[in-house]
Amino acid sequence: MENPEKPEKTEQVEPQAAQSEQAAAIKGITEKGEPALSKQLADYKETLQRLQAEFENYKKRAEKEKAQFRQFAAAEIAKSFLPVLDSFEIALKSINRANNEAVDGKFIKGIELIYGQFYSVLQLQGLRPIKAVGQKLDPYTHEVLMQEEAQDEKKDGIIVEEFQKGYLFNGMVLRFSKVKVLKYRGKESMEANKNG
Repeated sequence: MENPEKPEKTEQVEPQAAQSEQAAAIKGITEKGEPALSKQLADYKETLQRLQAEFENYKKRAEKEKAQFRQFAAAEIAKSFLPVLDSFEIALKSINRANNEAVDGKFIKGIELIYGQFYSVLQLQGLRPIKAVGQKLDPYTHEVLMQEEAQDEKKDGIIVEEFQKGYLFNGMVLRFSKVKVLKYRGKESMEANKNG
């Protein structure tokens, strides 16, 4: 019969030999591969940092785009209310001009209060009128519909009449002011107009 102890000895010898070979192989890898592993680890770390930075930039960009979209949507809503605001102003001017006794004073006061409420809500959202009459022409906020000849060079480019009120919404032009502006043409053109 075979001795059961012999196979055990061969099994124990083989794992010990395999373990020592593995240890030697690992030792060789770490001695030879340490710089390679360090470089690979540094590459992974750099990639992770870059991805984190890109993700943070993406989040900031997405927030900025959402804010711009909200502002654009609010501007479009405010723009759609401008004809209503114009109608209120025209109605109030015509009532004041007519000064008709048939129109009840309380009715006029009520219209003025409604207009005031409406206008203040739009102002809270960022609506501001563009100053026009008496101001120097600004091509970024004013649209010239008519010109009138000026006698004085200092009055060149001064707005004398506003046909339609313009508005800014949070600093952005919502509607240009439509205006009439003075234009100085010089002495020669004035003399030519007198003579011709």
